Amino acid sequence: MGTPTPDDVFIAPHLESSALLVIDTQVDFLDGGASPIAGTTDRLPQMTRLVAAYRSARRPIVHVIRLYEGDDVDLVRRTTIQGGAPIVRPGSAGARIAPSLLPDPDVELDAAVLLAGGLQEVGSNEVVMWKPRWSAFYRTPLDDHLGNLGIDTVVLAGCNFPNCPRATIFDASERDYRVVVAQDATSQVTPDRLSDALQLGVCAMSTEAVVGELAATRGAPVAELRPAGAGRRVITSQEEVAELAAAGVRIDKRQFRADLDQVIDQGL
Repeated sequence: MGTPTPDDVFIAPHLESSALLVIDTQVDFLDGGASPIAGTTDRLPQMTRLVAAYRSARRPIVHVIRLYEGDDVDLVRRTTIQGGAPIVRPGSAGARIAPSLLPDPDVELDAAVLLAGGLQEVGSNEVVMWKPRWSAFYRTPLDDHLGNLGIDTVVLAGCNFPNCPRATIFDASERDYRVVVAQDATSQVTPDRLSDALQLGVCAMSTEAVVGELAATRGAPVAELRPAGAGRRVITSQEEVAELAAAGVRIDKRQFRADLDQVIDQGL
């Protein structure tokens, strides 16, 4: 089997129903931090541009972070953390998200909420989420959160591609999300690593391409929904999708299609 092509109908990204996942871009992993990851600071301008584009398009943003406390730490890092290494400790300056990525650079992380598995809202359609291991889907509310918003495509950016972004790619693919890697907005991307991801059906895009295509979807319907016994209703924002989900209308992200003609029936 050859490498899938980006225009394959089953893997081509739907940016009009996408969410941006910004992974582990915290002060301790930037230059000058307690555990800097090479290249992350250099990619920060592209990450910042992506976040701004998603806010402008009113599409969901999830800031995925690490917090190291107690024994709930990857085995490979447990000795270091138990030895007292001051890396992304709850309440520390190093645990904070890079200020340029937030709508309010002074926002404080609510470690109690995050470590309990909750989502911390930091802006309209923008949340912070803690992950205990490599993947953003493992022991987190991410899949439910994205499903409630009608998301079928995730765009990944952030810190250290071979670790947490790559694990997140595998778990996203297993859940039938379409996956985009913003290659110039993710640190530690190499040709070989990216080639492996492409074999899984990942679409590699530049920040410029994501921003441009996302802008072209602005104002486009997210999907169409026809409640039982009523006429069609056009859904024009992720907020409306969330409202419908809260009202008990089941929305399956896998029903969304690029042509936006898919009709989702109440109770599907």
